[in-house]
Amino acid sequence: MVGAMLSSRSPAAPSLRTTNVARLQQGIHDVLVVGGGINGAVAAACLSARGARVAFVDRSDFASFTSQQSSNLAWGGIKYMESFEFALVRKLCMSRNHLIRSYPSTVREIRFYVMHEKGFRHGLWKLALGTWFYWLIGNFFTKKPRLLPMRTIAKEEPILELKGSDGGFEYSDAYLHDNDARFVWNFVRGALDHGCIAANYVEVSEAKRESDGLWHAVGRDSLTGETFPIRAKVLLNACGPFVDALNTKNGAKTDHKHVFSKGIHLIVNRLTPHQRVLTFFADDGRLFFVIPMGPRTCIGTTDTRVDDPQTAVTAEDRRFVLENINKRLKLDKPLTEADIIAERCGVRPLAVSTKGGTSTDWMQMSRKHVVEVDEAKKQMSIFGGKLTDCLNVGEEVAAIVEKLGISLPFPKARWYGEPADDVRDSFFHQARLMDLDQRTSSTSSEPLSTRLWRRYGAQAFDLLEAIRADPTSADVLIEGAEYLRCEIELAARREMIVKLDDFLRRRSKIALVLRRDAIQNAPGLREACRLFFGSDAEAKIAEYFGDSATPLRNPSPSVGSESPSTFEAAS
Repeated sequence: MVGAMLSSRSPAAPSLRTTNVARLQQGIHDVLVVGGGINGAVAAACLSARGARVAFVDRSDFASFTSQQSSNLAWGGIKYMESFEFALVRKLCMSRNHLIRSYPSTVREIRFYVMHEKGFRHGLWKLALGTWFYWLIGNFFTKKPRLLPMRTIAKEEPILELKGSDGGFEYSDAYLHDNDARFVWNFVRGALDHGCIAANYVEVSEAKRESDGLWHAVGRDSLTGETFPIRAKVLLNACGPFVDALNTKNGAKTDHKHVFSKGIHLIVNRLTPHQRVLTFFADDGRLFFVIPMGPRTCIGTTDTRVDDPQTAVTAEDRRFVLENINKRLKLDKPLTEADIIAERCGVRPLAVSTKGGTSTDWMQMSRKHVVEVDEAKKQMSIFGGKLTDCLNVGEEVAAIVEKLGISLPFPKARWYGEPADDVRDSFFHQARLMDLDQRTSSTSSEPLSTRLWRRYGAQAFDLLEAIRADPTSADVLIEGAEYLRCEIELAARREMIVKLDDFLRRRSKIALVLRRDAIQNAPGLREACRLFFGSDAEAKIAEYFGDSATPLRNPSPSVGSESPSTFEAAS
């Protein structure tokens, strides 16, 4: 039975990653996808579902760079209306709508509650009318916008500072219920399910097109240092901010390059109970958000031009965000650095022409993606892009691959979206028959069946069977994190977790909503690590926590004093 299979997994057995690293070296692949962010993941998912033999690698973990640092929003790009990029806005709105339809459990409509300050460069009525135009461009798919008089704002969101404001407006976009990295992982998992050979922590140190018409790449296992050959007919460079670096290494000449914009978010305790995005225009004129994140609130973002994709949050970044939020909210006491639970920091890789230079208005630069093709060498490079547009990227890459001579025998194969309604209905029926929701934690934000379906889709049937075979599989392993023992076992077997950060930061969002000491002292953490890493569990814990990794046998009261909901929705 599946449950028995999950429970009996031996840490000594070859892992999915180990098996796939060996398979990368075998035979000739149709396409080698380098880079495991959202662009690489959708490309691998689409191509493998349609019958291509795909090799897919990332030098770190999947979604471990830009794709784990977003605002968790899938939005139509209302800000681009200011620069009159209506075609881009239309495309992004249609993409947003399609994501909501395709992922009803994961991508959900959310209201943006916008405050307007007196003297802003655009008047209140002009911006409010813009939201109606935005609604029209989006085919009226979401709820209608509305104008917000001052009295309405004071009643609905008393936390907002009204001084200096003359009203506001409200419109809809979408957000990810789970974190962005988990969304990327689900595409990786879909690619694996369709035969893709994928491995994290594998770097392509060099790649050359040889006289035999194949790309000969050298893969390097970052964990062992082992190098090995990878051969493919087509090379797809989906390295995000590092696209240019790989192209330079390969000697590729392109008509585009990247420039970088750094953005940060700060995560603090939940500021408002309402499930809406509070939206302002920050002191630098760009949109600034207060975004719900389960028991926490995510604040940001910034837009700072940088030359290097390797960035970090600076004291100035924190000061900017904290000052802007303290100005615009009526808090019992101003937020300080001590209130910061976690930080997100990444770069936006912005595609620009190598021939025309960059825009003089930094914040108005286009966020659209470009897929550049060298037909002679059978190489593609993806520049820029947004999470909202990810499905279009997958389809575009597939169309180009066919033009490059790679047969896709299943051109209509479904490669994205949640399972069909009848599959969903069958899952919830089975869950009801076994009274699964009776096992829901008292602090949970949603029924257990809903959470399992959202996280795992059709894989959730394996969890039902595991629980039927052994009811203790439904025990909460990490208290408050809403992770059952059978979930950890499933993740150990199917989610290619190599380091503790892979689970805490990317397969889940635990590291985003909990302080490090709370994670370190969480009941069940070590048992979870033993399931993930076997005899290497303590070494992996030490790797993650550093010098503070000494086990704390008697956690301090301050750790235990975290409210029962601190792990709520920490998936």
